[in-house]
Parts: sequence; structure tokens; C-alpha cells
Amino acid sequence: MIGRILAAVLLLPTAVPVQQADDPFDVLVFSKTAGFRHDSIPAGVQAIRELGAANGFSVTATEDAGTFTAAGLAGYEAVVFLSTTGDVLDAGQQTAFESYIRGGKGYVGVHAAADTEYDWPFYGELVGAYFASHPAIQPAVIRTEDRAHAATAHLPQAWNRTDEWYNYRTNPRSTARVLSTLDESTYSGGGMGADHPIAWCKTLGGGRSFYTGSGHTQESFADPVFRQHLLGGLRYAAGQAQADCRPETGYTALTSGWAQAGPGAFTNTDGTLTSTGGMGLYWHQAKQFSNYSLKLDWRMADDDNSGVFIGFPPSTDPWSAVNNGYEIQIDATDADDRTTGSVYTFKAADLAARDAALNPPGEWNTYELLVEGERLQIFLNGVRINDFTNTDPVRSLAGHIGIQNHGDGDTVSFRNIRIKELGGTPPPVSGPVVGLAGKCLDVAGGNAADRTKVQLYTCNQSAAQSWTRTGATLRALGKCLDVDGSGTADGTKVQLYTCNNSGAQNWTPRTDGTIVNPNSGKCLDVSENNSRDGQQIHIWTCLGAANQLWRLP
Repeated sequence: MIGRILAAVLLLPTAVPVQQADDPFDVLVFSKTAGFRHDSIPAGVQAIRELGAANGFSVTATEDAGTFTAAGLAGYEAVVFLSTTGDVLDAGQQTAFESYIRGGKGYVGVHAAADTEYDWPFYGELVGAYFASHPAIQPAVIRTEDRAHAATAHLPQAWNRTDEWYNYRTNPRSTARVLSTLDESTYSGGGMGADHPIAWCKTLGGGRSFYTGSGHTQESFADPVFRQHLLGGLRYAAGQAQADCRPETGYTALTSGWAQAGPGAFTNTDGTLTSTGGMGLYWHQAKQFSNYSLKLDWRMADDDNSGVFIGFPPSTDPWSAVNNGYEIQIDATDADDRTTGSVYTFKAADLAARDAALNPPGEWNTYELLVEGERLQIFLNGVRINDFTNTDPVRSLAGHIGIQNHGDGDTVSFRNIRIKELGGTPPPVSGPVVGLAGKCLDVAGGNAADRTKVQLYTCNQSAAQSWTRTGATLRALGKCLDVDGSGTADGTKVQLYTCNNSGAQNWTPRTDGTIVNPNSGKCLDVSENNSRDGQQIHIWTCLGAANQLWRLP
């Protein structure tokens, strides 16, 4: 429901933290080398075995490239390339591995995995970037950029560690989600400048890829913080932890301009905002937004309640956001239209897609709220789970944004709130309006003259059946769907008419599939419940019958 904002960091753990148990899965660790061989490979294999024993997944280690057949790979959810070097797979083995990844399985590349298979384009795309050079082993500061991914959520914003720091031939940012970068001002020999990625994730076909440039030294694999980093990458690659690994550029962190409305507050620990008390709203009072992509990371401690609010006017009363804006819910245990991913009480999420994308309480999730005009698309960990269009003339998706502190006993944390303003005119939402018997709302004869009959007709993809949702109106052929004479009586015909901002041309879709004309309080209706071509459309007392149910574009 309502809350706060920012980017965040947890204190470094001294051991791998406890998490909800994953489904059992199987990992293949592959460490064949055809070039330089790292003496840390045995330590890496042992560390992954120990992570598997502690976290319920099995580990098989091999340097036999013959395992790379369809049958040989079939039993594994993820394959780790542990400091492999050179050409380690032949053409047939490459084909088998590519099919494995594109079929939905996972890849983890550790350190010199980027020094492997330079002449295999698919592998270059999978690993994200090839090795170029490195200076001597030395301390450096890693800046954590993504603090929701399982591999980096436990890290502070600045992570100090010693390793061999790779420079890469290209920057992977355009094709991968960068999780962390090297601060080249903190060590000698960096060759990529101000943007030097060192860990990232991505998707490829149906598969998942995670790469970390750390892991040269034996000591890395004894470090519990690095082990958790590696474990998070393994869990992501194996499909146990969900994350938004789409490339991300152009976002601005919203680190100032916020105010608390109503009771309660948010604490701020190293950039992580955690709700206390309420019910209140932490809102960005500095600016209203219209066309934009808002991203933020959130975590529930348990069965807790909060939400993200958008599209509300400025107010110090948190109920203004409830009554005038829209809430994107976080609580996963309520009714369908008021649970995670829903536009609260207005539209439920695609629950199957939501459930597949949702990380459980105790783990971080990422929302993207993409607002284009009056259309809102909701992405959870990179998966679209809701698509909602505002048609209420009193409300708008444009306005302020905020996060909710719902009340005592509801502990929800937020971090890394960032926005990209899109500018320009949003694309219209257009297409057929489908009703009784799968037939379409149609302008008779494709005639754009005022008072032309609007009827039911077999769908034919013509301009006469292409309706554009603009605010509270439905438009075709440059004119508006209109109630004749602004009538309110049952049976008043619906027609095409020059748009005039009158109540006769306002239409409000409801969650039950009906479309109401607020001026009359009546529903868009196929007369006589008859599905023949040419049947008149009119307004009628709302009954929820089949001849009043419509599917909008």
C-alpha cells in the first residue's frame, strides 16, 4: 500500500544467510582448461560442493567435455564454467550446450570463464564479454549497482576485496543487467574507465546467464561473502531465484525530494528504507510524473502489507493517494484484485505469471511500473504481470508517486528507487472491442458521418472496428462512441459522433467486463441479446449478461 524510497545496503554477513528452502536441483561444474590453469579451481569446486550440501542441491564436477551431449546435460539445471580457458568444446558439444541453454537452463561463469571460446559467437553472447587483460592482484572497491539480485542483495554499496581484476574487450551493459562495477580510482591497472562492470546477469533464449569476474584467488572461495555472491548466481541460473536481468540504462535515483504524509515513518539503514507504524505514505513531493518507467526493489519480512502509489495529486493526507491515485499492491495473500501485482481493487494480475516471477518473503523483488499516458504495465522481476488502462475521467496515472507504511506489524523494505522519464506522446491503445459471440463493435459501413449506427458485426480488422482508448472516450474513424442526445433511458441508441467532451461520450470499463456510461449509469448493450451482424448497440440497465460483456484493446 503506501511507504518510502531509495537505494540500499545490508551489513556484510559472516556466514551464508538462511533462506527459504529451494526445490532440489542439480549443478554441473565444468573446469576444463586449454590455456592458463588457475590453482584456485580445486578450492572453487569444493566451495560449490559445500554450498550444495548446505542448500539442498547436488554438485557434479567434471573436466570431461564428453558430458556435453543432450543426454549428458539433461539432468542439470545449471552448468558452471569455473575458470575454464581456451577452446574446451568441439562443434558437436557446442551445439548440445547451446540447445541446453536456449531450452531454458542456466549458465554460471566464474572469472576466467570470460577467457574461453573466443571463436564461438554464441558463447560470447552467453558470457557477456571476453577477457582483455588484467593488472596484478590487489585490493579494490566494488560498487554494488543492483541490490535485488540474489547474488548482490547481501552486499554493501561499497564492497572492499582483493582479487585479480579483469578488463574486458567490450562493455556488457547494452545486453546484460550489470550487478556491480569496479571503481578504477581504488586500484591500479583498470582499463575500462568510469563504467567497468565486474558482475552481471542476462537471459538468452529461454535460458539464464550469470557471470562474476571475481574468483581468481583460492582465498575467494573461503570468503563467506563471496560464497553468498556465488550462491545467488547459482540460484538465479537454476531458476530458484527470480530477477530482472534486462539491460538497464538511463535511470535516475530518486534520493531526495521525499516527505512523510500521515503517521509512521521509514528507517534508513545504508540505503534500505524499512516501514514502521502507519498508515502513512512516503511520497515524492518534488515532482509529478506522466510518461515514465519507475523501478524499485522491495522485500517483505513475512506476511506483510504495503504498496506503491502512483497518479495522485499533492497532499499531506495519505488517504488522498488512496482516493485519487492507484495502488500497486505488494501483499501476496489477499484477494486476487488486491494482491501482489494487482492494481488495488481495479485489476488483478495474471496470477500464474505473477506466481512464477515472485520471490518469497525474506527475498528481494523488483517492480517496473511503466506508465505511457493512461496505460500502466506492471513488471515483476522482468516479467509483465499486469496491463491496465485508466478510463476514469476523474483519475489519471499522471501525478506523484509514493510508497506505503501500512501499519504496526507490517514490515516492508524498499531500496534503489529510480525513474526514467520517457517524454513524448504515448502511443494510443487501439484495437477491436469484442463482445457477444466473439463479434466486434463496428461503425456501420465504415461511415464517419455523425449519427452513424454502431452495431455488432463479424470481426474483420477494418478501420470501422479499430477503437482507440483516449482518456474516458472510445474513438473510431476520428470520432467518438456516443449516446444519442445524451439520453439515459433503456434502449437509447449508441452512435458515432464528433467528439465534444460531453458525458454522452464517457465510458468506464468495469472489472466484470461491462462498460458503463457514467452519465446515464447504464451499460453498453447488444439489443435483444442477438448476435446477428448489424444488431444495434444501445445502453441498458446493467445486468452483467453476455450481451453486456466486452473485451477492450
